[in-house]
Parts: sequence; structure tokens; C-alpha cells
Amino acid sequence: MDINGWLQICLLFTLLLALTKPLGLYLYKVYETPQSFKILTSFEKRLFKLLSIEGEGQDWKSYASSLILFNILGIMVLFLIQTNQELLPLNPQNLAAVPWDLALNTAVSFVTHTNWQAYSGETSLSQFTQMVGLTWQNFCAAGTGLAVFLALARGFSHQSLTIIQRGTLGNFWVDLIKSILYVLLPLSVIFSLFLVSQGVIQNFSPTLTFTTLEGTQQSLAMGPVASQEAIKLLGTNGGGFFNANSAHPFENPTPLSNFFQMLALVLIPAALTYTYGKMTNDTKQGWSLLAAMVAMALMGAAFIYYYESQPNPLLNHLSVLQEGGNLEGKETRFGIAGSSLFANLATDTSGGSSNAMYDSFTPLGGMILLINMLLGEVVFGGVGVGLFGMLMFVVLSIFIAGLMVGRIPEYLGKKIEGKEVRFAVLYIALYPFLILLGTAWSVLAPFGLSSLQNPGAHGLSEILYAYTSAAQNNGSAFAGLNANTLWYNLTLALVMFLGRFGSIFLGLAIAGTMVNKKIVQASAGTFPSHGILFVCLLIGIILIVSALTYFPVLMLGPFTEHLYSMQGKMS
Repeated sequence: MDINGWLQICLLFTLLLALTKPLGLYLYKVYETPQSFKILTSFEKRLFKLLSIEGEGQDWKSYASSLILFNILGIMVLFLIQTNQELLPLNPQNLAAVPWDLALNTAVSFVTHTNWQAYSGETSLSQFTQMVGLTWQNFCAAGTGLAVFLALARGFSHQSLTIIQRGTLGNFWVDLIKSILYVLLPLSVIFSLFLVSQGVIQNFSPTLTFTTLEGTQQSLAMGPVASQEAIKLLGTNGGGFFNANSAHPFENPTPLSNFFQMLALVLIPAALTYTYGKMTNDTKQGWSLLAAMVAMALMGAAFIYYYESQPNPLLNHLSVLQEGGNLEGKETRFGIAGSSLFANLATDTSGGSSNAMYDSFTPLGGMILLINMLLGEVVFGGVGVGLFGMLMFVVLSIFIAGLMVGRIPEYLGKKIEGKEVRFAVLYIALYPFLILLGTAWSVLAPFGLSSLQNPGAHGLSEILYAYTSAAQNNGSAFAGLNANTLWYNLTLALVMFLGRFGSIFLGLAIAGTMVNKKIVQASAGTFPSHGILFVCLLIGIILIVSALTYFPVLMLGPFTEHLYSMQGKMS
């Protein structure tokens, strides 16, 4: 650990905080004050008329139905593109069709914002499939995340300028199109140009073959990488054009590109906290949620940086110089700090990107990556859905605070009653059900163990990581598990689908019950939902719930592996 590493961490979070308000204010004006952009409003009306979108407000059931049906259609289209890519253009390598089970897994993965990849992108998918199929879904998945955030925020807030009918949550189609046209697309264009300036490739060339210095032949895949890389990061999608993801020099060539890729991962999730504060007419609400996110992100970054800066105890008995820490699986151009911070932010969000081999992290460093996801992807989380998940914990925290003082809890002037708490508890319980059931089944079944390359505690960690990444729609992986099997392709696809749309359905149900509630004036007994006390309570609830749920399996997996490694043994 050195001063340069800490300066990089501090600089990134300082720049993030500086950008939160201006971008958050822009997002608020896009969604809630359409009169701020008269030129865009005129274009928008013509577009909605062309698409036959009336823009009427939808209740939570109609909003959820539109959202889920749109995404199911997306799964079908992406599945067909992959299974017929040999017939489509922009396939200079003449790649064959993707097997049906892998195509289904990939289609569900990209539509659910997971971007889990059980394949090597440059040797499995054509440029058409990557650009038209995957990149388009990166925009739609991120747009869907922004839409569900808006619906929940409108349900909680006092009023919303975009709600036409009382008791509705807005219109899914309007929210989706605005998110893509006014937020994701312009930011992606700007970021793509920056990436190209750093050396990220953007072309339609076929694979190029070169003669190396050793005299051997090496093939280098080409393609439209910068355009996919931009929305991959800004939309917290993950899913690299190349198998090596952001460790590949064509995706992430310089330390400067690495820094701004990390910033892109958390930029929109952080800005949405200020947007939320504006929507609730109380910006303190947003700053409190951001404070909780930043505090947990800094804790995770510090722990991972510390553990990865230590020598690997398994190598202590060998004549290996480890003054630089655990450098296995890391890019030297980024170093320990750049790799640790990237890994932390990628698992804090649903980004799923990587610029290092997570399977090579120390047992405790890898455990922090797991914990980041097991917290519920609420530390920034995916675009929109991260704050969406954080608000579920807010409901639970407010309820517990109400029990402490013996009165019906209130949030933003609306009473939190039994129905909202039940939905919030189901939301929080959905993830451990999917993660632990999938892990247990795979550990006990021969078809779950057959593709596992590492036995013992580390093997358990690899399987646990796979189902955690799928349920939380993250997409990163411990590569020691070959997940491209019929069992893992199908079960992970099911977990991804239920983790994404099951949670959205429950969250929108809460929004639907909250939107019709009357506002009550705050009194002396009202527990304030901002300030240091609330932030500490919120962080405490998140950590306690996760610890009670996942402590046993973490002890059996990464912590047991750590104890073995301290003895110089493989688990």
C-alpha cells in the first residue's frame, strides 16, 4: 500500500462527489421538468406520436406488465440473433451459431442487466451480434433500471410533475425512451470518443494475424469495441467485447482510461441520489443515501486494497519476491490500487467488469467482492436499480426505528404499514433464497461439480460467487468454474431472471401502495430519514441482515480458505 494508491482512491471519490449534483440536476430536469428542454420536447412529441405512445400514467401493475413484457421480447430477439448469427452480416470470422443453452443464458443475462459471459466474446459472437444484439440490450437494460427507479421515487415522493393521473407512477415507455435518448446515448457518445482517444479500437476489420518477436503467429480480434465499452460502463452493464474484459489493452489501454472507466461505473448511480432528493423536495434525503453508499464503498476499497497488498501466504515457502503484494492475475499498468478499486466498484455496482482475475485475489480480498454483492447491490448498484434496492432497506430501517419508539413509522410524510414491510422483506429474502438454493444444489449434484476445477473451500466460493453474481445481476465471475454447461446455463439464467424481475415486481408493488397515501405532517415523534443517525442506522441494518444471512457460507468458503492458506495449504 502506498500514497499513490490512496491518492487515486481519494481523487476518484472527490471527482464523483463534484459531479453528483450537476448530473443529478440534469437527470431531474429530463424526467420531471420537461419544459426545461423545449427543443427536445417538440422532438419527443413527434417521436411518441410515431410510436403510438400516448403517455398516460400507469398504475404499478400496468407499469410492471409493460416492463416485463418488453424485456421478455428482448430475450427472444437476442436469442434468435445468436442462434442465427452465421446468416447475418458483420461476421468476418464466419462464426457459427451459438448453442441454444448458451444463447438462452446470454440473452437472459444481457436483458436482465447481468451480462454474465460463459463464453469468449471475440471467438463466439460476431460483430453484428455484439453491436446490434448485446450493445442494444445494454441500453435497454440500463434504461429499464432508470425507469424502475423513477416509478419508486414517484411512489415515495410528495408529487411528480410527470404523473398525469393521480395514483399512477408515470409511463414506462416514456421513461425508457427518455433514459436512452437524453441520458445514456449522449453520455455514451462522449465517453466513446474519450476511449478512442486513449487507444480503444473501433472498427469493423476482420481478425488480424501478426508475427511476434519469437517468430510465432498471433491473431488479434478486431471490432467496434469503444461503442460497446462506453455503455457497458456507464450503464453498469459489464460484459466485455473480449474475454479478458477491461484487462485487455484494446478495451482499457492506459491508467487514465482505467481511472475514468471506474468513474463511469458509479457516475449515474451517484447522481441519481441527488435526483431523488429533488423529486422528494428534500435534497437531504438524497445526500444521506449517497453518504451511506460512499461510506460502504470506501470500507470495501480499503479492505480489498489492504488484503491484495499483502503477500500470498501460499508462496511464502518459495523463493518468490512478493514486496509488491499479490500481483497474480493483475495488470502491472494498473497496479494493486487500480485493480483493487476497480474490482470493488465493479461489485459495488452491477457492472460486472474486471481489469484483473478475481479468482486470483486473496481469499479475504475475494470475500469482500462477494460481500459487496451479497449486501444486495445497494452500494451504488446498477443504474437505477441500486438506489431502488437501497430504498427497500430504507423502508425496513424506518420500520425498525418506528418499533424502537413505539409509533407507526413514516417516510417522507407517508406511513409505512404492514403491506409495505411485507413486500420489502420479500424483496430482501428473494436474493438469499436464489443464491443459497442454487449453491447448495450445485454442491450436492454431480452435474454441478463436474466442471469445477478447484476442490474444497475455494471451489465452494466459486459456485457461491456464480449464483451471487447471477441473482444480484452483476455478471463477474471466479473463472475456476466452467459455467458453460447445460446445468449452469439454465439454472443461472433462471436465477438471473427471477433476481431481476422478481425484485422489480415487489418494489413496484410498494410504489403502488405508497403513491395513494396521504401526506401527514411531521411531529416531534417522527424519526428523521436523513442525518448521521439515520445513515448509521441504515448501514447497520444492511450489514446485520447480510451478516445473519450469509455468515455460515462465507465461513465455509473464503474464510476457511484463508485459514488453510495461512498454514501454507491449499483448501
